[in-house]
Amino acid sequence: MSEIIFQIDGRVVVASQGMTVLEAAQKAGISIPTLCHHEKLEPYGGCRFCTVEAEVRGWTKLVASCLYPVEKDLVVRTRSQKVDRIRKMILELLLSHAPDAFELQDLAKEYGADKDRFEKEPSFCIHCGLCVRYCAEVKKKNAIGFIDRGTRREISFIPEIASKECWDCKECFPLCPTEALQAAFVLTKALAFSLY
Repeated sequence: MSEIIFQIDGRVVVASQGMTVLEAAQKAGISIPTLCHHEKLEPYGGCRFCTVEAEVRGWTKLVASCLYPVEKDLVVRTRSQKVDRIRKMILELLLSHAPDAFELQDLAKEYGADKDRFEKEPSFCIHCGLCVRYCAEVKKKNAIGFIDRGTRREISFIPEIASKECWDCKECFPLCPTEALQAAFVLTKALAFSLY
């Protein structure tokens, strides 16, 4: 595999062909915050919190670092006014869904996000997809999935599968940045597991 040399925040980084900017940054010890990324899962790009500025041949664009492939002479900025403004907005939107999530509150302090900027729509889920993807990609059980779409999108356990698979597993629980998953599991268990 050929090596690709590029820059992140003024540092020269050497990456392998096919790596994403996020993978190359992590390998080089450069921090890029994420909410929907996990090393065992395929890149998803759902939260867009890993957005960075990518400059190629003088043209700058904002990209999701977990999806954007490294390329020769790429110049990446992980923190800039634009990047911080986008991350702040993303946090404010996410906090309208999960205002009490500790991970989001910590990031809100770092980026100066106002948790009361948007009207609350507490679903407590930020749709990062970590639980759904982990169950499907790693465990191969598909016991949890998304239902509905748009602003009504939610996670839901599939009672027929979850009643058999989830009781002894729960490996997805620590992945949830808001703890909405645990609440959904308890509710599903109370309502449906007794039927199976």
